[in-house]
Amino acid sequence: MSTPQGPRRKPPTAKTLSSRVPSPADILSAAQAAAAAAQSAAGQALDAAQLTAGQAFDVAVRLPPASAQLAAQLPDLVENLSKAIDRLNSTIDRLDRTLALADPAFAAYDSLLPRLEAMVGLGEDLFGALSKLPGAAMLGRFAGRATEPPAEPEPPRTRGRRK
Repeated sequence: MSTPQGPRRKPPTAKTLSSRVPSPADILSAAQAAAAAAQSAAGQALDAAQLTAGQAFDVAVRLPPASAQLAAQLPDLVENLSKAIDRLNSTIDRLDRTLALADPAFAAYDSLLPRLEAMVGLGEDLFGALSKLPGAAMLGRFAGRATEPPAEPEPPRTRGRRK
């Protein structure tokens, strides 16, 4: 069992003191071992970095040239697409303003067309009623309305001569 003061130790002797103090050769060999360990660790880190860089290069080399060219042109394509969309938006706005200006004219045409159709129908009805009156053909010629030309009679059939 141990006591609260800890296990009892023997007082150090001359032999144990001399074994605790390193000699210059021990210091030199320890420094050389530390340098070798540091050099080995640095070499391993360098090898890992080279391996990673080599894998990245392999991936970059495996990328097809057409894909690399497309990837390089992608920013310009996006910029051109953005410009085209802006032009399209301005064209749509211009068309919208033009249609807004033309809307009253379209409304006026819509209200005039039924009236014009009614007037044309009335004119046709009037000419139809007038054509039933005697002497209407002469009135039609004066009004500029052409009458239908009479159908030409078919030439009489002649019998061929027998030989």
